[in-house]
Amino acid sequence: MDGLNKSMYEIGSDSAFSILARSQELKKIGKNVINLGIGQPDFPTPKNIVNAAIKALKDGHHGYTSSNGILELREAITEDFFNRNNVKIDPNNILITPGGKSIIFYTLLMFGQPGSEIISPDPGFIAYKSMIDYTGATFIPLPHRMENNFSFDAEELLSLVNDKTKLIILNSPANPTGGVVPEKELSKLSEGLLKYPKVFVLSDEIYSRILFDNHRHHSLLKYKELRERVIVLDGWSKTYSMTGWRLGYGIFPRNIFDYAEKLAINCHSCVNSASQFAGIEALKGSQKKVDEMVKIFQERRNFLVNELNKLKNVNCKVPGGAFYVFPKVSKDNMNSSEISNYLLEKKFIATVPGSSFGSNGEGFLRISYANTIENLKIFVKCLKDFIYE
Repeated sequence: MDGLNKSMYEIGSDSAFSILARSQELKKIGKNVINLGIGQPDFPTPKNIVNAAIKALKDGHHGYTSSNGILELREAITEDFFNRNNVKIDPNNILITPGGKSIIFYTLLMFGQPGSEIISPDPGFIAYKSMIDYTGATFIPLPHRMENNFSFDAEELLSLVNDKTKLIILNSPANPTGGVVPEKELSKLSEGLLKYPKVFVLSDEIYSRILFDNHRHHSLLKYKELRERVIVLDGWSKTYSMTGWRLGYGIFPRNIFDYAEKLAINCHSCVNSASQFAGIEALKGSQKKVDEMVKIFQERRNFLVNELNKLKNVNCKVPGGAFYVFPKVSKDNMNSSEISNYLLEKKFIATVPGSSFGSNGEGFLRISYANTIENLKIFVKCLKDFIYE
């Protein structure tokens, strides 16, 4: 189509949502599709959170709020962040947004431009590269390799930094791999970035509460020398099973906060009131449901990794967090898109091809275990039949 901004032709999309749409089409014609593609918990939002939203509506909270979010919610975030990370945050540096993707969008609009370079995970969340390409900046892939448990190597990352580098994107625990970056790598990175005082970091910590075994979350904001150039992305979607509530937040350095807020004002004005009151209850109320969900995710992870590694031509690392496994799957020289498409169209199992997440994702599949053990068993059987047929 002629006449559009030329950047529109560069912007990508989210394969998981395309696969979701195709899954729904198959369901309409009577196919029993098991969706292991979409990245959302399969648990309902806890009742106390739902009731808080209902109360807010009944109490008359129907209008605009301040563009950066209601103060009570931002104060609840500062308390929660301190309890989890032992770092004090100014509530005025927090921007409440309709989901975490908004923080990615605004950050890349601020830093991305032709001639600049942005370092981002590969494989990594689809929206990172899509928005980097849209801004005209150059995407610099940061390999997250299977042999490194899908973490990055700080020395390799620092070797990619130069005078054109404006931003580094990090994500731990990671989508699509579930990989967790060790504290030692973050410490090396923090020390190494002292040589590059103009480089900012977007730390996507949306899965920071979904960790297994002995893994612990280490926010980049714990490194004092980086605090004036780290942007933290977090939210409620994954931890509290609130994907449809569209509620996230960003913690911005004071020197760039106003620019992020201006983008928010021009884009969405503010987040709906009821969701914000629900967000307060999520953070300040009982965390029992979160703990139960993480325990169930860990049981599913253990089952799935164990079963996948029994299959020939399948190699699956044990992820430290999130709710994905990222197995390497090979069959008759088929690429990951062909394998994923076959599983959906012939076996009615929705997965996401690893190539959707970058060139280093080729040969892998992203499997969400935000589903029942029964359905995961069906998936393993279907994958086995496919590989052995």
